[in-house]
Amino acid sequence: MKEKIAIFLGSDSDYPIAEECIKILKEFEVPFILEVTSAHRTPKRTTELIENLEKRGVEIFIAFAGGVAHLAGFIAAHTTLPVIGVPVESSNLKGIDSLLSTVQMPKGIPVATMGIGKSGAGNSALLAIQILSLKDPLLKEKLVEYRKKMAERVIEKSEKLKERLK
Repeated sequence: MKEKIAIFLGSDSDYPIAEECIKILKEFEVPFILEVTSAHRTPKRTTELIENLEKRGVEIFIAFAGGVAHLAGFIAAHTTLPVIGVPVESSNLKGIDSLLSTVQMPKGIPVATMGIGKSGAGNSALLAIQILSLKDPLLKEKLVEYRKKMAERVIEKSEKLKERLK
């Protein structure tokens, strides 16, 4: 099965955050590829990966990066495919630096920026799935079912909480 999504990690230390994204992509059976590559330390390799993955049919890039977090913007500068950036919390500024580096892109080079950390990681997978579902009716059905189950869990938790208050 051909990978539809390429996940780039700026460092292997970003993997624990990316696991939330990976879990959701696996749940939806969306094929992906994972690479550790850096906009600063391996720029040539990163550029080659982008070009090769485009040729192989990847449709969306998801980039995880902390600190100055230029990876998503670097990817966006080298492709016209959708790029989703996930800021990873850094020790210095708790991820605010990563968020601002990812979201503040110059006009003409957009990056869809998620929240910092695991919730952003999960949402990156869901946004990618939403984009792919525009051409894939089965994926759209899975997304509708996922949302339905999510709503049911909220209602169940609400009912359990009300029972505890009695």
